[in-house]
Amino acid sequence: MSASLTTTFDIEFPLFAFSHCRDVVAAVSRNGGFGVLGAVELTPEELRVELDWIVANTNGRPFGLDLIVPNKVEGRGEQISDEAMIARIPDEHREFAAAVLDAQGIDAGDLDERRKGQLTFHHNVSGDKTDAMLAVAAEYPIALLVNALGVPPPEMFDFARRHNIKVGALVGTVNHALNQARAGVDVLIAAGGEAGGHCGAVSTMVLIPEVCRALHQHNLEVPVLAAGGIATGEQMAAAMAMGAEGAWCGSVWLTTVEAETTPTVKAKMLQASASDTVRAKSRTGKPSRQLRSVWTDAWERVDAPAPLPMPLQGLVSEPALKKVDAAAAAGHRGAEALATYWVGQAVGLMNEERSVADVMMEFKNEYLEAFQRVERFLVGVGE
Repeated sequence: MSASLTTTFDIEFPLFAFSHCRDVVAAVSRNGGFGVLGAVELTPEELRVELDWIVANTNGRPFGLDLIVPNKVEGRGEQISDEAMIARIPDEHREFAAAVLDAQGIDAGDLDERRKGQLTFHHNVSGDKTDAMLAVAAEYPIALLVNALGVPPPEMFDFARRHNIKVGALVGTVNHALNQARAGVDVLIAAGGEAGGHCGAVSTMVLIPEVCRALHQHNLEVPVLAAGGIATGEQMAAAMAMGAEGAWCGSVWLTTVEAETTPTVKAKMLQASASDTVRAKSRTGKPSRQLRSVWTDAWERVDAPAPLPMPLQGLVSEPALKKVDAAAAAGHRGAEALATYWVGQAVGLMNEERSVADVMMEFKNEYLEAFQRVERFLVGVGE
């Protein structure tokens, strides 16, 4: 077990849980791990509500916050109105999204109006609200601040140093890892291509030892969390045997009792195999892995328009998918076929709805059993 990260963050077990659901975040922290709230779709006011609840429900245990402030995003650095941003969406993409919904019997006439309610993501990833989000974060005992999709911006580093908060970052290649380490990141989350959500193309089994060896060769002492396809304690143990100091998991929590996942999508995940996911740019404009559905298949067709840069593609997809979720909840069969959500290839190992506490306990037991199994294999070796 990692002495470094367990000591640094005062936790029992080096399992870090990324989730958009406050219930999952709090439950993981209460059960000896480290919950991290994904806040990219929250306004500063909504973030305060979520953090108030987490503080009240973690029994004083540590937790973290994940933001997305990428270096490359449409409109970053520009003074652009919400209306002007929406106007940048080509008619071809509007019409294609509407046609996919229409083909399943869902009225797409109000998608443009719905896009006006999807601009929180745009403001957060473009950096417009970074200072406001950090100002809220400053009011809470956050132990780790994580940025995805690039080196954290200077204001994030400055904020973290002033408030004695560790900074983490997700990486998908060795070069990304070295750049992040040299920039001063305290924790690297090496995410293999099996991961749900935004991910690279290199498999976890290759990426973890490659990153750990490169850091050692360049005398960069930064702990690594393994991510991507990890849903069991055995996998966590294997990653740590390759040099990681813990695991970062997101998908495994999506089928828990506490998760925010819609009933329709949760049921599909519980029946899915590892082959039922797709890595594509069609949801956000950057490669992300999600559950395969009629919606994702449509965007893979030869007649589909090329995905737009972030955040424009999200303004095409998210209003449509939120409408799909609402219709699916009402029993609409076409919507059920379209419904999707971010999830990694570990979905094939997620076959039963369980509580977060049960998942945590199973991780710990499997982790210990894995090392005991290896010890048995090593009896007599080297004698």
